[in-house]
Amino acid sequence: DTMEEEESGWKLIHGDVFRFPQNSSLFCACVGTGLQLMLCTFAVLILALTGAVSTTRRGSILAGCIVVYCLTSFISGYASTNLYLKMNGKAWTRCVLLAATLFPLPVASVFMVVNTIALGHGSTSALPFGTIFTLTFLYACISVPLCVFGGSMAKNYGKHDFNAPTRTTKVAREIPTEVPWYRGKPFQMVIAGFLPFSAIYIELHYIFASMWGHQIYTLFGILLFAFILLVIVSSFITVALLYFQLAREDHQWWWATFVNGGMTGIFIYVYSIFYYYHRSGMSGLLQSSFYFGYMAAVSFGFFLMLGSAAFYMSLAFVKHIYGRIKCD
Repeated sequence: DTMEEEESGWKLIHGDVFRFPQNSSLFCACVGTGLQLMLCTFAVLILALTGAVSTTRRGSILAGCIVVYCLTSFISGYASTNLYLKMNGKAWTRCVLLAATLFPLPVASVFMVVNTIALGHGSTSALPFGTIFTLTFLYACISVPLCVFGGSMAKNYGKHDFNAPTRTTKVAREIPTEVPWYRGKPFQMVIAGFLPFSAIYIELHYIFASMWGHQIYTLFGILLFAFILLVIVSSFITVALLYFQLAREDHQWWWATFVNGGMTGIFIYVYSIFYYYHRSGMSGLLQSSFYFGYMAAVSFGFFLMLGSAAFYMSLAFVKHIYGRIKCD
C-alpha cells in the first residue's frame, strides 16, 4: 500500500509533465508581455512614490506608463524568444511579432473606438491628431525595434537548454476525465481569481475613485505594497492549485497555470461592472465606452501580468519537485 501511495498521483506523470504546450509561440508571447507589464508597473509605482512622476497633474502617470512601456519592450522580446527557443521553437520571428503586438493592438483598438465616439460627441476628451501621431511614433520607432532587438539578443546569446529534470516520453499519457467538480478546472479558475482579488478589494475602491472620480490618489506606498501582495498571493495560490492538478494526473499545466494566475484580472473587470452601476454615477454612450473600454484594457494587462508571474513560480515549483524524485 505504501509503495502504491508513493507512486500515485503526480509521480506517475514524470514522463509527460515537461511536454511543451500547444500554441507555444502565443504562450511565450503572453508570458514575455506579462513580465514586461509587471516590471513596467513596478517602475511607474516607484517613480510616483519618489516624486519623479507628478501625481497631482492628471495624465502625467498615464504618460509615464506609455514611456516606460516603450523603453521596457526589450524585456518582452527577450523573455518571449528565450522561452520559445527553450521549447524547441523554430519561428522565433513570429513569437517576437506576437510579443510586440499582443498588448498594444487590443489597447489601440479600444482607443480607436472610444476616440471615434468622443469625436462624434464633440467631446474635449478626444485626443488630437498630434498626440495620436506621437503615440504611434513612440510605438513604431522605439517599442517595436526594442522588442525585436530583445528577441535577436535572446536568439544569439540566450541559453536555450530547458534543463528538464525528467525525460519526456514519446507517447502522451491519457488524462483522467472523471474528476469531482471541485477538482475541475472551472472551479479552480474561480478560486484562483477570487482569493487574490479579496486581498486587494478595499484598495480597488480608492483606485477606481481616483481613476474615474475627481479624487487625487497619493497613497502610492500602500499601492506598491498591495501590488506586491497581489503578485505573491496569486502566484502561491496558483502553485497550490497546480499541485492538485498534477495529483490527479493532469500534465497539461502550462496554460492552466497562466490562466489561473491571470483570473484576478477577470475579477477586476467584473468588479468594474459593479462599480459602474452602483458607485460611479456615470451614464450615456460616451462615458460607458470610455469606462468599459479602458477597464477592459487594464484588466487584460492584469491578466497578462499575474499570469506571467504565476507561470514562472509554477515552473520553478515543477522543476523542483520532479528534480527531487529518481526516475528510471
